[in-house]
Amino acid sequence: MFATVRRWLGAGQQEGTPPDYRFSLANERTFLAWIRTGLALVGGGLAVAGFLPPLRVPHLREIISITLLVLGSVVAFRAIDRWARVERAMRLRQSLPVSRFPGVLALAVGIGGILLAVANLR
Repeated sequence: MFATVRRWLGAGQQEGTPPDYRFSLANERTFLAWIRTGLALVGGGLAVAGFLPPLRVPHLREIISITLLVLGSVVAFRAIDRWARVERAMRLRQSLPVSRFPGVLALAVGIGGILLAVANLR
Protein backbone atom coordinates (compact mmCIF):
# COMPACT_ATOMS: atom_id res chain seq x y z
CA MET A 1 0.00 0.00 0.00
CA PHE A 2 2.77 2.44 0.88
CA ALA A 3 4.44 1.77 -2.47
CA THR A 4 1.22 2.79 -4.22
CA VAL A 5 0.97 5.98 -2.18
CA ARG A 6 4.63 6.79 -2.88
CA ARG A 7 4.03 6.23 -6.61
CA TRP A 8 0.98 8.50 -6.45
CA LEU A 9 3.03 11.21 -4.78
CA GLY A 10 5.61 11.22 -7.54
CA ALA A 11 8.31 8.90 -6.26
CA GLY A 12 8.17 7.09 -9.62
CA GLN A 13 9.19 10.26 -11.46
CA GLN A 14 12.83 9.51 -10.79
CA GLU A 15 12.70 6.25 -12.78
CA GLY A 16 13.83 5.93 -16.36
CA THR A 17 14.39 8.89 -18.63
CA PRO A 18 12.20 11.98 -18.71
CA PRO A 19 9.72 11.88 -21.62
CA ASP A 20 9.06 14.78 -23.95
CA TYR A 21 7.47 17.45 -21.75
CA ARG A 22 4.48 17.67 -24.11
CA PHE A 23 3.51 14.10 -23.26
CA SER A 24 3.85 14.74 -19.54
CA LEU A 25 1.70 17.85 -19.86
CA ALA A 26 -0.92 15.93 -21.87
CA ASN A 27 -0.96 13.28 -19.14
CA GLU A 28 -1.43 16.02 -16.55
CA ARG A 29 -4.31 17.58 -18.52
CA THR A 30 -6.02 14.20 -18.66
CA PHE A 31 -5.52 13.83 -14.91
CA LEU A 32 -7.08 17.24 -14.33
CA ALA A 33 -10.06 16.34 -16.55
CA TRP A 34 -10.68 13.26 -14.39
CA ILE A 35 -10.39 15.38 -11.24
CA ARG A 36 -13.02 17.76 -12.67
CA THR A 37 -15.27 14.77 -13.31
CA GLY A 38 -14.79 13.59 -9.72
CA LEU A 39 -15.53 17.07 -8.39
CA ALA A 40 -18.68 17.27 -10.53
CA LEU A 41 -19.89 13.96 -9.13
CA VAL A 42 -19.17 15.06 -5.55
CA GLY A 43 -20.91 18.39 -6.21
CA GLY A 44 -23.89 16.53 -7.66
CA GLY A 45 -24.04 14.32 -4.58
CA LEU A 46 -24.01 17.36 -2.31
CA ALA A 47 -26.67 19.09 -4.42
CA VAL A 48 -28.93 16.03 -4.28
CA ALA A 49 -28.52 15.83 -0.50
CA GLY A 50 -29.14 19.52 0.05
CA PHE A 51 -31.68 20.58 -2.56
CA LEU A 52 -33.61 17.60 -3.92
CA PRO A 53 -36.98 17.14 -2.20
CA PRO A 54 -37.86 13.69 -0.86
CA LEU A 55 -38.72 11.29 -3.67
CA ARG A 56 -41.59 8.79 -3.94
CA VAL A 57 -39.27 5.88 -3.19
CA PRO A 58 -38.18 5.99 0.48
CA HIS A 59 -34.51 6.90 0.98
CA LEU A 60 -33.86 7.13 -2.78
CA ARG A 61 -32.53 10.67 -2.39
CA GLU A 62 -29.98 9.51 0.19
CA ILE A 63 -28.97 6.53 -1.95
CA ILE A 64 -28.41 8.80 -4.98
CA SER A 65 -26.42 11.28 -2.92
CA ILE A 66 -24.16 8.68 -1.33
CA THR A 67 -23.65 6.91 -4.66
CA LEU A 68 -22.55 10.14 -6.35
CA LEU A 69 -20.22 11.04 -3.46
CA VAL A 70 -18.58 7.60 -3.46
CA LEU A 71 -18.32 7.54 -7.26
CA GLY A 72 -16.66 10.98 -7.22
CA SER A 73 -14.12 9.76 -4.68
CA VAL A 74 -13.39 6.62 -6.72
CA VAL A 75 -12.86 8.73 -9.84
CA ALA A 76 -10.38 10.98 -8.01
CA PHE A 77 -8.35 8.03 -6.68
CA ARG A 78 -8.46 6.33 -10.06
CA ALA A 79 -7.26 9.53 -11.73
CA ILE A 80 -4.12 9.78 -9.65
CA ASP A 81 -3.35 6.08 -10.09
CA ARG A 82 -3.77 6.37 -13.87
CA TRP A 83 -1.60 9.50 -14.02
CA ALA A 84 1.21 7.78 -12.08
CA ARG A 85 1.07 4.57 -14.17
CA VAL A 86 1.12 6.48 -17.48
CA GLU A 87 3.98 8.72 -16.33
CA ARG A 88 5.99 5.67 -15.24
CA ALA A 89 5.32 3.86 -18.54
CA MET A 90 6.47 6.90 -20.54
CA ARG A 91 9.66 7.19 -18.50
CA LEU A 92 10.45 3.50 -18.96
CA ARG A 93 9.50 3.63 -22.66
CA GLN A 94 6.81 0.97 -22.20
CA SER A 95 3.35 0.68 -23.73
CA LEU A 96 0.77 2.81 -21.99
CA PRO A 97 -1.44 0.87 -19.56
CA VAL A 98 -4.90 -0.09 -20.78
CA SER A 99 -7.83 1.24 -18.76
CA ARG A 100 -11.39 -0.04 -18.70
CA PHE A 101 -12.43 2.56 -16.14
CA PRO A 102 -13.96 5.10 -18.59
CA GLY A 103 -16.25 2.39 -19.95
CA VAL A 104 -17.18 1.20 -16.47
CA LEU A 105 -17.94 4.77 -15.38
CA ALA A 106 -20.07 5.38 -18.48
CA LEU A 107 -22.03 2.18 -17.86
CA ALA A 108 -22.56 3.08 -14.19
CA VAL A 109 -23.87 6.54 -15.07
CA GLY A 110 -26.08 5.18 -17.87
CA ILE A 111 -27.56 2.39 -15.75
CA GLY A 112 -28.05 4.83 -12.86
CA GLY A 113 -29.94 7.21 -15.14
CA ILE A 114 -32.20 4.45 -16.41
CA LEU A 115 -32.91 3.24 -12.86
CA LEU A 116 -33.78 6.78 -11.75
CA ALA A 117 -36.11 7.23 -14.73
CA VAL A 118 -37.89 3.97 -13.87
CA ALA A 119 -38.10 4.92 -10.17
CA ASN A 120 -39.72 8.25 -11.06
CA LEU A 121 -42.39 6.60 -13.21
CA ARG A 122 -44.06 5.03 -10.18
